Amino acid sequence: MSILELRKLWGNRPLIGAAVGVLIQDETGRVLLQRRGDDGLWGEPGGALEPGEDFLTGARRELMEETGLVCPDLALLPLPDGLQSGSELFHRYPNGHEIYIVGMRAGGTLPAAALEKAQPDDSGETLELRWFALDDLPPLSNNANRQSLNVLRSRVGLPPLPLEPTPPAPPVGNFLMDLRKFVGSRPLFAPGANVLVTDGQDRLLLLRHGGTGKWTVPGGSLEPGESFEECARRELLEETGLTADALEPLEMFCGPDYRFMYLHGDVVDNVSALYRAEGVTGRLTPQDGEVLEVGWFGVDELPEDEELSGRLIQDNLRVWKEQTA
Repeated sequence: MSILELRKLWGNRPLIGAAVGVLIQDETGRVLLQRRGDDGLWGEPGGALEPGEDFLTGARRELMEETGLVCPDLALLPLPDGLQSGSELFHRYPNGHEIYIVGMRAGGTLPAAALEKAQPDDSGETLELRWFALDDLPPLSNNANRQSLNVLRSRVGLPPLPLEPTPPAPPVGNFLMDLRKFVGSRPLFAPGANVLVTDGQDRLLLLRHGGTGKWTVPGGSLEPGESFEECARRELLEETGLTADALEPLEMFCGPDYRFMYLHGDVVDNVSALYRAEGVTGRLTPQDGEVLEVGWFGVDELPEDEELSGRLIQDNLRVWKEQTA
């Protein structure tokens, strides 16, 4: 379901919005910003993903809708700069809708003269487009824009813009289950994080999931206000009893290939950050009910694809195998 469809059922209460921001710079390093129609402030082009959409496709669509421009070298920013998540990305729109923005940033370049051909659509989202120097920015709409511009500012040695204060994140609950009471089994974006854990023999930890009977890696869905890394740490501890000194982001998975249907019929569009755990400590303690079995697997001992919990986990293991090659 789109976020607008969800709003009709959920009201103004906080949602987790899978979104993409687009950072376009000209030949002098200036950044392209739009003056928004909802609050009159400035921000990068971008917005919420459509159901089943991947981040780069969403970035191209949003750039076209909000500026009328095509950027040939548009690409997702590498991790961790590309990631957006956390309690500081809370935003309350003028209409009262509340959201925690999570997702990715894309970047690219266009000549300054390209702005002469800009033609935003007629939705009213874009009031004005202008190039701005990174050390002379206008009033910005929200913390997502401040964080994104801080990525660019850090590259040229400028100090970070201060973030606006935000309310405390809600207590951890079961956000997706709460949404399901309103939307039934219809597809929902499920932002989350998975973790690769290995032992001293270069074997990968897999868990047999109680809900599917299939093998998976530790991980799960974000709660409102969580960052991808905070979700990875919480799920690792809950499902295995283990903690990690550090979590390295490896790859983001999103798009039509990662739609998954559970045995009971619920459908999710996974938006999943994959982390590698370093400095793992604790006693392996499988979560009752959630984890039926645990196992350590070498590269040549992994379960067959049909024994894994969908395309997302298959591709998580592909990343691990490529790293161990």
